[in-house]
Amino acid sequence: MKPDWDKLMDAFADSPSAMIGDVDCTAEGKPLCDANGVKGYPTIKFGDPSALEDYKGGRDYDSLLKFAEENLKPMCSPSNIDLCEPDKKAEILKFQAMSEADLDKLITDKEKEMEDAETTFKDAVQKLQDDYSKLSADKDEALENIKKAGLGLAKAVKASKGAAAAGSDEL
Repeated sequence: MKPDWDKLMDAFADSPSAMIGDVDCTAEGKPLCDANGVKGYPTIKFGDPSALEDYKGGRDYDSLLKFAEENLKPMCSPSNIDLCEPDKKAEILKFQAMSEADLDKLITDKEKEMEDAETTFKDAVQKLQDDYSKLSADKDEALENIKKAGLGLAKAVKASKGAAAAGSDEL
């Protein structure tokens, strides 16, 4: 992917409205990556620098170029409010009218809601994993008890009766 990414950076090097770059998240760029939720590599983000979104498209040059040409342009944002639909513009104006303290509280509360949703999800997945492990162990124990209760011998006796009835000799 790196050669295609470098080619894309070259293609947009002189763009007045789009910036394509890369950050080494294992070195000096680690704080930036941590602040933007980068957990795996390579991760591609796009959008307003203060509210980046995850890119989920193809990783080849043609896919990256098509996405960049269609999406990396001035967008509705506090710095480009004239590009906004009326409802988004009203939302931006509402936030701009809030005090710094109120904005901080709103952001903190919403981030907490996101953390809570993630915790709820992880807890539920862990419960499912625990339930699966217990069910699997219970099944294995039940199968072992069935075998110990004579299933193998019963099958052997049935097979020998069938062989005797057919008049064949057992090997």
